Amino acid sequence: MLVLAPILLGYLPLTLQMATIAMALALVLASLLAVVRVLRTPVLYQATGLFISFFRGTPLLVQLFLFYYGLPQVLSFMTRIDGVTAAVMGLTLHFSAYMAESIRAAIVGVDRSQTDAALSIGMTQAQMMRRIVLPQAVRVALPTLVNYFIDMIKSTSLAFTLGVTEMMGATQKEAASSFLYFEAFLTVAVIYWVVVEALSFVQRRLERWLGRAYHR
Repeated sequence: MLVLAPILLGYLPLTLQMATIAMALALVLASLLAVVRVLRTPVLYQATGLFISFFRGTPLLVQLFLFYYGLPQVLSFMTRIDGVTAAVMGLTLHFSAYMAESIRAAIVGVDRSQTDAALSIGMTQAQMMRRIVLPQAVRVALPTLVNYFIDMIKSTSLAFTLGVTEMMGATQKEAASSFLYFEAFLTVAVIYWVVVEALSFVQRRLERWLGRAYHR
């Protein structure tokens, strides 16, 4: 384990980079989807419902294969997309579908009296969302969103199926070349575990910080 750990840790930045980019993009997309679902905008409401249903109802691995191997056969520009880009796209779309429902639930959970008061003083729907609803919804949705980020980091391990040499891909190669399968997979499991525990610690601190005004 001590021999393999430095080698595998060298691929941790790529794993975290893919997860961080996908999380940022998924958060933006999920927020837009959630707002459309809450406002029930005609046509867009049905389209977002179909989007969420598809990406929640199909396995992430199938979606990754679809982006990397399937779409290039029907869309020529997709042939220029590498494994990392395809993995980020897949993670973004897959997790945005789940995050959208969490954010929607957090938005709906804001007391109706606050939204009615905001509208009564002349705020537009956009102003009400930005100034009143979303800041409160963030506090409610934060634990779930951090959990999705944790799941996203672990799901980057599927990127090796697209030829990406991230941490799991490197583990596969090291195990195959040295035949130290137990040591290699135990090492990468411990690395993922430490990363997840570190994020869980940050999550608890953020929850306390955001909730400090509610505990006075």
